[in-house]
Amino acid sequence: MKFIGFFLLFITFAFSEEFITESEYAKMLYKNPRGIGCDKCHGSKGDGALIVKYKAFNKKTNKYEERSLMAPRINNLEFDKFKSAVTDSKGIMPSYFLTQNEILNLFEYITSFNKDKKDEK
Repeated sequence: MKFIGFFLLFITFAFSEEFITESEYAKMLYKNPRGIGCDKCHGSKGDGALIVKYKAFNKKTNKYEERSLMAPRINNLEFDKFKSAVTDSKGIMPSYFLTQNEILNLFEYITSFNKDKKDEK
């Protein structure tokens, strides 16, 4: 009897739909792709955000000046530029080791926030 129960359970999972949808998976990738999530710097919808404010010494004026480090908007990028930013480490942007399918799902998720916006790229 236990065997039949396990067999039916196995068959149910083997022929069921995916565990999560591609959109849900992309949302999970955005929040934590492989380490720090995109949302921590680029905001919950990829509109860009303030990462940190800091003071830097200006040798010309001999004073400390307040400066800001901003993450750029990413929900309006072309796919090739997005893919390059995700895979190639530049500046403070880390590189992520995502599959081609994960990059595409993440791109579609992020650009879905920008469907009605046609701003500068």
